[in-house]
Amino acid sequence: MYAQLLTFGSAFLGSAVESVEALTIVLAVGLTRGWRAPLYGTLAALVLLGVLVTVFGQLIVTRVPELTLKLIIGTLLVLFGLRWLHKAVLRSAGVIDMHDEEHAYAKAVSSLQGEATGKRDWIGFTLALKGVFLEGLEVVFIVIAVGGTSGGLSLAVAGGLLAMVVVAAAGFIVKRPLARVPENTLKYAVGVILTSIGTFWAGEGMGAVWPLDFVSIGVLAALYFVASRIAIVVIRRPVAA
Repeated sequence: MYAQLLTFGSAFLGSAVESVEALTIVLAVGLTRGWRAPLYGTLAALVLLGVLVTVFGQLIVTRVPELTLKLIIGTLLVLFGLRWLHKAVLRSAGVIDMHDEEHAYAKAVSSLQGEATGKRDWIGFTLALKGVFLEGLEVVFIVIAVGGTSGGLSLAVAGGLLAMVVVAAAGFIVKRPLARVPENTLKYAVGVILTSIGTFWAGEGMGAVWPLDFVSIGVLAALYFVASRIAIVVIRRPVAA
């Protein structure tokens, strides 16, 4: 049960973060150029992403030896998680600015001002397709990585799909970027979780036997969190008077 909750929760949180960023792009295009083209672009991107999950997810899970799969995906998860954790630490320490969806939305809108010309808005279609597909690629990676190594690919897919549905529904209701979603906090949490899961799988791929099995992931998460808080204190920039 613990492994299943971890798989579903990790896929949900990671997918939610990327879905918020994709939603910002779609909203910017839809509210400035009309909704038909970006919705078609979004649908096309989701179809492509679905094909990737179906083909490569099953291929990786069924054809790659288990230990090799754990080592490769675990290593990639560590690198992926550390990227998010690194940025979260720098943001928390004041070295770089917090990610602001309102600012990202305003910037996208300013570059898209003007109604679409003609019946087919290829610019709106392409921008939505590109934005959703690129953000979705990270969702696909998270889903396959956390689901493929634990044998819970269907749970990971369910978590990813639920996250996208929840974010899309929220965006449709408010028709504004989800600026109140604590995205930076989510990225911090997901960075810790993915790095911990990656360390666990990579260790097993190299033949390590973890005490308490999946419970060790919680211990690893605590260690990474403590280390990140220490890093924040060490590199924190003083607030200007």
